[in-house]
Amino acid sequence: MAVTLFVSILVLMTLGFPVAFALAISAALAVFVGGRYPQLVVFKEMFTGIDSFPLMAVPFFIFAAELMSGGALTKVLLRFAAQFVGHLRGGLGYANVLSSVLFAGVSGSALADAAGPGAMMTKMMEKAGYDRPYAAALTANAAIIGPIIPPSISMIIYTLQDESVSVGGLFMAGVIPGVVIAAAMAAVNWWVCKKRNYRSTEARPSTREIIINSLKAIPALMLVVLIIVGIRFGIFTPTEASVVAVFYAFACGKWVYRTLHWSAVPAIAARSALLTASVLFVMAASAAFAWVLTVEGIPQYLSELIISWHLTPMMFLLAVNILLLAFGIFMEPLPGIMILVPILAPISAALGIDPLHFAMIVIVNLTMGMVTPPVGGLLFVTAVATRTPIAALTRELPIFIVAQLIVLAILTFVPTLSTALPHALGF
Repeated sequence: MAVTLFVSILVLMTLGFPVAFALAISAALAVFVGGRYPQLVVFKEMFTGIDSFPLMAVPFFIFAAELMSGGALTKVLLRFAAQFVGHLRGGLGYANVLSSVLFAGVSGSALADAAGPGAMMTKMMEKAGYDRPYAAALTANAAIIGPIIPPSISMIIYTLQDESVSVGGLFMAGVIPGVVIAAAMAAVNWWVCKKRNYRSTEARPSTREIIINSLKAIPALMLVVLIIVGIRFGIFTPTEASVVAVFYAFACGKWVYRTLHWSAVPAIAARSALLTASVLFVMAASAAFAWVLTVEGIPQYLSELIISWHLTPMMFLLAVNILLLAFGIFMEPLPGIMILVPILAPISAALGIDPLHFAMIVIVNLTMGMVTPPVGGLLFVTAVATRTPIAALTRELPIFIVAQLIVLAILTFVPTLSTALPHALGF
């Protein structure tokens, strides 16, 4: 079964099958070849993998993000971000990064950030004289902040695989790493803009304009505060927070900004349903794949093998980083979390590594895989959304990847970046 599982997943991925289909078909083939279990067990495990109450947060956070975009809250946040840095050299690049930080507090999804505000910022940058491939590459790389800064779909999935961490704790653990990644992307933008002489044509906004734009942005920004404060003080659970986010986003779009119309809601709901279905299908297929690994004893074998090497905690983290970087090139973050975390998290705990620190290394590492060829989902979404040839976009990637590797090294060697804030808040 194990041989069939690994051979089939490699063949199917090489042939270009979508990740979810490759995982599900590989699991079904392994069960069929093994002959010890009925084929129905694959469907049972797929359903069991998504039969979880905390997962209800996923569709609601996705719906909230779509409502924010449909209610023109995205444009409000873009204006808010651009007014502080848009007049500087490379200012629209900085605004792109800052808007990703702001929108990350709404969507929890890198793909949503790239397809929504990221695509809008790319068009603005191109009109201002930036090369489109560079603008698209900056958009794709800044979008990885989405799953790092709370709320985060990846973090919700992680807590289902490792019970030693809570959703609230992981949300808080992602704040500082998300800011560090944003700073790294801003540094890359500074370097490229200086080298290519991308100058800003934006006029410095007046104090009156800054005040007006800031006041308009307050209702949109309060959604992030509402979620974090509500979870921290036990007013509602993360799942309940996602429902609150939907009602808040709807109220802002409908009655505060008055740009969300009833006629637009069905289309927004349909888009949210499609995106939710794709996420849950990946999770269901990953659960079936992980079940085959478990019944074949692969996690136990790998755990015993790694423990027998007598690695120090730091050596273990370096080995995990190499494994995840290689794994992330071919696999999306959600299946990566579901397959690898049950194997690696117990070993990490046995070595005395803080669960929050380890969780952030895993999430950041696998999220980086979304911008690495050949499977990087963010590259293809950004290329389509910005109408940029994938080859031209890929040529702009090396400096961004170097910056991300530096950030990953810093997060690995400085655990307090991930643990200080959640520990200070009692998680």
